[in-house]
Amino acid sequence: MAVPTTTDRPVRRPALSPSRAGDFKQCPLLYRFRAVDRLPERPTRAQVRGTVVHAVLEELFDLPADQRVPARARELVGPAWERVRAERPEFADLFAEDDPEQQEWLASAAGLLDGYFGLEDPRRFDPDARELLVEWELPSGVLLRGYVDRVDVAPTGEVRVVDYKTGAAPREVGEAKALFQMKFYALVLWRLRGVVPRQLRLMYLADRQALAYQPDEAELARFERTLEAIWDAILRAARSGDFRPNPSRMCDYCDHKALCPAFDGTPPPYPGWPEPDAGVETPLDRVD
Repeated sequence: MAVPTTTDRPVRRPALSPSRAGDFKQCPLLYRFRAVDRLPERPTRAQVRGTVVHAVLEELFDLPADQRVPARARELVGPAWERVRAERPEFADLFAEDDPEQQEWLASAAGLLDGYFGLEDPRRFDPDARELLVEWELPSGVLLRGYVDRVDVAPTGEVRVVDYKTGAAPREVGEAKALFQMKFYALVLWRLRGVVPRQLRLMYLADRQALAYQPDEAELARFERTLEAIWDAILRAARSGDFRPNPSRMCDYCDHKALCPAFDGTPPPYPGWPEPDAGVETPLDRVD
């Protein structure tokens, strides 16, 4: 499976991110549509709102500690939305000009930030890292890549991995999906830093709930083997183009249902294994 090259820019190797690994587990054809065909998807207002909230929470820690208060965070919402919209032109059509719903939407983003302050007091600490890009190559050659919302390091050296979720706390299946993502980050940070994170913390801002989990070295080693198996399955499908659909109730929310054979659709011709970066997460991948 040769990777196409270009002369005008360096080529990066294909990688596995938690979002794309989750796609393949859910439906191999969905993985193909997103990572191989790279079909466009229309962002929802909820997804983009999550992107704005994440941007505010990142910027919040640039402020002096005594200014990290709810009122100041709310003031950051409008400017954050303007920056996000400028950086992502596809978001420009989210609202018509002078749409009154935009103000309601911005107010709902501010409400999620209030939820954050109900879970912790950011005046009491400074993170070690925010929006941290992490990469690690496993012994088999699998390149893991993703963005971590926040990493905290205690004076004693203990590491905490934090992920913000702008939805409500999920049921059991959703919780397992979220923990898969967090174990992915924990594994990469363990390999990079040589320290197993003491705590993985998911913060659900909509209903002000937090989920904390403590991994151990043996568990992360097993998880590493799981990722190896997922990547092996992806490569087998990539060689033949045989990315099969896996119908489920999630199909009702899929942008590509009309192209799915499970619903009498026809996928586009298989373009072959993509140029590198197919595993890279986008901001929308991190706001569930």
